[in-house]
Amino acid sequence: MFFEASKLLWAIVAPANLLVLALAVGALLLWTRWRRGGRLLVGAAALFAVFVSTVPAGHWLIATLEDRFPTPRDLPETVDGIVVLGGGAVAPKVSAARGRMVIGSAVDRVFGAADLAERYPQARVVFTAGSGSLRAPDDREADHVAPLFSRMGVDPRRLILENRARNTWENALYARELAAPARGETWILVTSAFHMPRAVGCFRSAGWTVIPYPVAYKTAGNDQTPALGFSPLGGLRLLSLGVHEWLGLVAYRLAGRTDALFPGPER
Repeated sequence: MFFEASKLLWAIVAPANLLVLALAVGALLLWTRWRRGGRLLVGAAALFAVFVSTVPAGHWLIATLEDRFPTPRDLPETVDGIVVLGGGAVAPKVSAARGRMVIGSAVDRVFGAADLAERYPQARVVFTAGSGSLRAPDDREADHVAPLFSRMGVDPRRLILENRARNTWENALYARELAAPARGETWILVTSAFHMPRAVGCFRSAGWTVIPYPVAYKTAGNDQTPALGFSPLGGLRLLSLGVHEWLGLVAYRLAGRTDALFPGPER
Protein backbone atom coordinates (compact mmCIF):
# COMPACT_ATOMS: atom_id res chain seq x y z
CA MET A 1 0.00 0.00 0.00
CA PHE A 2 2.90 2.34 0.78
CA PHE A 3 4.30 1.87 -2.72
CA GLU A 4 1.01 2.62 -4.46
CA ALA A 5 0.27 5.63 -2.24
CA SER A 6 3.72 7.13 -2.82
CA LYS A 7 3.34 6.87 -6.60
CA LEU A 8 -0.11 8.47 -6.59
CA LEU A 9 0.95 11.25 -4.23
CA TRP A 10 3.98 12.09 -6.37
CA ALA A 11 1.81 12.29 -9.47
CA ILE A 12 -0.11 15.06 -7.69
CA VAL A 13 2.71 17.06 -6.10
CA ALA A 14 5.46 16.75 -8.72
CA PRO A 15 6.52 20.33 -9.62
CA ALA A 16 6.14 19.79 -13.37
CA ASN A 17 2.65 18.36 -12.91
CA LEU A 18 1.60 21.20 -10.62
CA LEU A 19 2.89 23.74 -13.12
CA VAL A 20 0.95 22.23 -16.02
CA LEU A 21 -2.17 21.84 -13.88
CA ALA A 22 -2.05 25.47 -12.74
CA LEU A 23 -1.65 26.69 -16.31
CA ALA A 24 -4.48 24.50 -17.61
CA VAL A 25 -6.94 25.34 -14.84
CA GLY A 26 -5.99 29.01 -14.96
CA ALA A 27 -6.48 29.17 -18.72
CA LEU A 28 -9.92 27.55 -18.44
CA LEU A 29 -10.98 29.94 -15.70
CA LEU A 30 -10.11 32.90 -17.94
CA TRP A 31 -13.15 31.98 -20.03
CA THR A 32 -15.52 31.86 -17.07
CA ARG A 33 -16.83 34.31 -14.50
CA TRP A 34 -13.89 33.33 -12.30
CA ARG A 35 -11.44 35.17 -14.52
CA ARG A 36 -9.68 36.73 -11.57
CA GLY A 37 -8.82 33.32 -10.16
CA GLY A 38 -7.61 32.28 -13.60
CA ARG A 39 -5.30 35.28 -13.82
CA LEU A 40 -3.90 34.49 -10.39
CA LEU A 41 -3.19 30.88 -11.32
CA VAL A 42 -1.60 31.71 -14.66
CA GLY A 43 0.44 34.49 -13.07
CA ALA A 44 1.61 32.23 -10.24
CA ALA A 45 2.57 29.52 -12.74
CA ALA A 46 4.53 32.02 -14.82
CA LEU A 47 6.40 33.34 -11.77
CA PHE A 48 7.19 29.78 -10.66
CA ALA A 49 8.51 28.93 -14.12
CA VAL A 50 10.77 32.00 -14.12
CA PHE A 51 11.99 31.21 -10.60
CA VAL A 52 12.85 27.59 -11.46
CA SER A 53 14.54 28.67 -14.69
CA THR A 54 16.82 31.25 -13.06
CA VAL A 55 17.35 30.40 -9.38
CA PRO A 56 19.39 27.23 -8.61
CA ALA A 57 16.86 25.95 -6.07
CA GLY A 58 17.13 22.40 -7.37
CA HIS A 59 20.91 22.57 -7.09
CA TRP A 60 20.64 23.50 -3.40
CA LEU A 61 18.29 20.62 -2.67
CA ILE A 62 20.40 18.04 -4.50
CA ALA A 63 23.81 19.32 -3.38
CA THR A 64 22.77 19.14 0.29
CA LEU A 65 21.86 15.48 -0.22
CA GLU A 66 25.02 14.70 -2.19
CA ASP A 67 27.30 16.36 0.36
CA ARG A 68 25.87 14.24 3.21
CA PHE A 69 28.08 11.20 2.54
CA PRO A 70 31.53 12.00 1.15
CA THR A 71 33.28 9.52 -1.11
CA PRO A 72 35.21 7.16 1.20
CA ARG A 73 38.95 7.76 0.96
CA ASP A 74 40.08 4.73 2.95
CA LEU A 75 38.22 1.58 2.00
CA PRO A 76 38.96 -1.65 3.88
CA GLU A 77 41.51 -4.12 2.55
CA THR A 78 38.94 -6.87 2.21
CA VAL A 79 35.24 -6.66 1.34
CA ASP A 80 32.75 -9.52 1.36
CA GLY A 81 30.17 -7.99 -0.91
CA ILE A 82 28.90 -5.04 -2.91
CA VAL A 83 25.24 -4.17 -3.11
CA VAL A 84 24.17 -1.77 -5.86
CA LEU A 85 20.71 -0.23 -6.09
CA GLY A 86 18.99 0.03 -9.46
CA GLY A 87 16.62 2.79 -10.41
CA GLY A 88 17.68 3.73 -13.92
CA ALA A 89 20.88 1.81 -14.63
CA VAL A 90 19.07 0.21 -17.54
CA ALA A 91 15.70 0.94 -19.16
CA PRO A 92 13.74 -2.32 -18.78
CA LYS A 93 10.73 -1.44 -20.94
CA VAL A 94 12.82 -0.19 -23.85
CA SER A 95 15.28 -3.08 -23.44
CA ALA A 96 12.45 -5.61 -23.68
CA ALA A 97 10.87 -3.86 -26.66
CA ARG A 98 14.15 -3.56 -28.59
CA GLY A 99 15.49 -6.97 -27.71
CA ARG A 100 18.74 -5.61 -26.35
CA MET A 101 20.00 -3.91 -23.24
CA VAL A 102 19.45 -0.13 -23.22
CA ILE A 103 21.26 1.83 -20.51
CA GLY A 104 19.57 4.48 -18.38
CA SER A 105 20.49 7.71 -16.63
CA ALA A 106 21.79 5.97 -13.47
CA VAL A 107 24.24 3.69 -15.28
CA ASP A 108 27.09 5.14 -13.19
CA ARG A 109 25.82 2.97 -10.32
CA VAL A 110 26.88 -0.12 -12.28
CA PHE A 111 30.16 1.52 -13.31
CA GLY A 112 30.93 2.25 -9.66
CA ALA A 113 30.05 -1.28 -8.61
CA ALA A 114 32.21 -2.72 -11.40
CA ASP A 115 35.19 -0.65 -10.24
CA LEU A 116 34.76 -2.02 -6.73
CA ALA A 117 34.30 -5.55 -8.05
CA GLU A 118 37.65 -5.28 -9.82
CA ARG A 119 39.30 -4.00 -6.66
CA TYR A 120 37.75 -6.80 -4.58
CA PRO A 121 37.74 -9.87 -6.85
CA GLN A 122 36.36 -12.17 -4.13
CA ALA A 123 33.40 -9.98 -3.23
CA ARG A 124 29.88 -10.93 -4.20
CA VAL A 125 27.88 -8.35 -6.19
CA VAL A 126 24.17 -7.91 -5.50
CA PHE A 127 22.06 -5.80 -7.86
CA THR A 128 18.59 -5.02 -6.56
CA ALA A 129 15.83 -3.48 -8.68
CA GLY A 130 12.37 -4.67 -9.64
CA SER A 131 9.79 -2.44 -11.27
CA GLY A 132 9.06 1.01 -9.88
CA SER A 133 6.05 1.44 -12.14
CA LEU A 134 2.39 0.93 -11.23
CA ARG A 135 1.48 0.40 -14.87
CA ALA A 136 4.27 -2.02 -15.77
CA PRO A 137 5.00 -4.24 -12.75
CA ASP A 138 6.71 -6.83 -14.94
CA ASP A 139 9.34 -4.42 -16.31
CA ARG A 140 11.97 -5.43 -13.79
CA GLU A 141 15.33 -3.75 -14.13
CA ALA A 142 17.36 -6.62 -12.69
CA ASP A 143 16.14 -8.88 -15.49
CA HIS A 144 18.07 -6.83 -18.07
CA VAL A 145 21.23 -5.69 -16.30
CA ALA A 146 23.40 -8.84 -16.45
CA PRO A 147 24.90 -8.03 -19.90
CA LEU A 148 26.02 -4.64 -18.62
CA PHE A 149 27.91 -6.20 -15.72
CA SER A 150 29.48 -8.69 -18.12
CA ARG A 151 30.71 -5.87 -20.34
CA MET A 152 32.20 -4.27 -17.25
CA GLY A 153 34.18 -7.44 -16.58
CA VAL A 154 32.14 -8.79 -13.67
CA ASP A 155 32.01 -12.59 -13.65
CA PRO A 156 28.33 -13.69 -13.82
CA ARG A 157 29.05 -16.29 -11.14
CA ARG A 158 29.64 -13.45 -8.67
CA LEU A 159 26.42 -11.65 -9.55
CA ILE A 160 23.22 -11.96 -7.51
CA LEU A 161 20.17 -10.35 -9.13
CA GLU A 162 17.19 -9.32 -7.01
CA ASN A 163 14.15 -8.35 -9.11
CA ARG A 164 11.30 -7.92 -6.58
CA ALA A 165 12.16 -4.59 -4.92
CA ARG A 166 9.94 -1.67 -5.96
CA ASN A 167 11.44 1.00 -3.70
CA THR A 168 14.43 1.68 -1.46
CA TRP A 169 12.99 -0.04 1.58
CA GLU A 170 12.36 -3.22 -0.39
CA ASN A 171 15.87 -2.93 -1.85
CA ALA A 172 17.26 -3.24 1.66
CA LEU A 173 14.93 -6.07 2.72
CA TYR A 174 15.16 -8.28 -0.36
CA ALA A 175 18.87 -7.74 -0.98
CA ARG A 176 19.60 -8.69 2.62
CA GLU A 177 17.43 -11.77 2.25
CA LEU A 178 19.33 -12.95 -0.85
CA ALA A 179 22.82 -11.97 0.30
CA ALA A 180 22.36 -13.31 3.84
CA PRO A 181 25.33 -11.33 5.18
CA ALA A 182 26.96 -13.03 8.14
CA ARG A 183 27.86 -11.18 11.30
CA GLY A 184 31.13 -9.32 10.86
CA GLU A 185 31.02 -9.24 7.05
CA THR A 186 31.91 -6.01 5.27
CA TRP A 187 29.56 -4.77 2.55
CA ILE A 188 29.67 -1.64 0.39
CA LEU A 189 26.49 0.11 -0.75
CA VAL A 190 26.53 1.78 -4.17
CA THR A 191 23.84 4.22 -5.25
CA SER A 192 23.48 7.79 -6.53
CA ALA A 193 24.90 10.38 -4.14
CA PHE A 194 21.59 12.25 -3.78
CA HIS A 195 19.86 8.97 -2.88
CA MET A 196 22.45 7.77 -0.37
CA PRO A 197 20.94 9.30 2.82
CA ARG A 198 17.59 7.54 2.33
CA ALA A 199 19.29 4.32 1.22
CA VAL A 200 21.61 4.18 4.22
CA GLY A 201 18.70 4.93 6.54
CA CYS A 202 16.77 2.00 5.09
CA PHE A 203 19.68 -0.42 5.32
CA ARG A 204 20.33 0.55 8.93
CA SER A 205 16.66 0.02 9.79
CA ALA A 206 16.80 -3.35 8.07
CA GLY A 207 19.70 -4.31 10.34
CA TRP A 208 22.41 -4.21 7.68
CA THR A 209 25.47 -2.04 8.28
CA VAL A 210 27.06 -0.96 4.99
CA ILE A 211 29.81 1.35 3.81
CA PRO A 212 28.29 4.12 1.65
CA TYR A 213 29.91 4.55 -1.77
CA PRO A 214 28.08 7.41 -3.53
CA VAL A 215 28.25 7.77 -7.33
CA ALA A 216 26.34 9.49 -10.16
CA TYR A 217 26.71 13.04 -8.84
CA LYS A 218 24.38 15.68 -10.27
CA THR A 219 26.09 18.77 -8.79
CA ALA A 220 29.56 20.03 -7.87
CA GLY A 221 28.44 20.59 -4.26
CA ASN A 222 27.03 23.43 -2.18
CA ASP A 223 30.37 25.24 -2.15
CA GLN A 224 30.11 25.64 -5.93
CA THR A 225 26.59 26.93 -6.37
CA PRO A 226 26.05 28.13 -9.95
CA ALA A 227 25.22 31.74 -10.65
CA LEU A 228 21.80 32.85 -11.80
CA GLY A 229 21.13 31.73 -15.35
CA PHE A 230 18.30 30.58 -17.55
CA SER A 231 17.61 26.85 -17.90
CA PRO A 232 13.89 26.01 -17.79
CA LEU A 233 14.15 22.28 -18.43
CA GLY A 234 17.34 21.75 -16.45
CA GLY A 235 16.07 23.76 -13.49
CA LEU A 236 12.73 21.97 -13.39
CA ARG A 237 14.35 18.55 -13.73
CA LEU A 238 16.76 19.15 -10.87
CA LEU A 239 14.07 20.70 -8.68
CA SER A 240 11.75 17.73 -9.27
CA LEU A 241 14.51 15.29 -8.36
CA GLY A 242 15.33 17.21 -5.18
CA VAL A 243 11.70 17.60 -4.08
CA HIS A 244 11.07 13.91 -4.71
CA GLU A 245 14.03 12.82 -2.59
CA TRP A 246 13.31 15.17 0.30
CA LEU A 247 9.66 14.12 0.38
CA GLY A 248 10.89 10.53 0.32
CA LEU A 249 13.04 11.17 3.38
CA VAL A 250 10.08 12.60 5.27
CA ALA A 251 7.70 9.82 4.22
CA TYR A 252 10.16 7.05 5.03
CA ARG A 253 10.88 8.50 8.45
CA LEU A 254 7.17 8.81 9.27
CA ALA A 255 6.68 5.20 8.16
CA GLY A 256 9.58 4.05 10.35
CA ARG A 257 11.64 2.85 7.40
CA THR A 258 14.72 4.94 8.17
CA ASP A 259 16.60 5.48 11.40
CA ALA A 260 16.61 9.29 11.13
CA LEU A 261 14.98 12.08 9.17
CA PHE A 262 18.27 12.90 7.45
CA PRO A 263 20.61 9.93 7.91
CA GLY A 264 24.28 10.79 7.95
CA PRO A 265 27.68 9.18 8.55
CA GLU A 266 28.11 7.33 11.79
CA ARG A 267 30.24 9.19 14.29
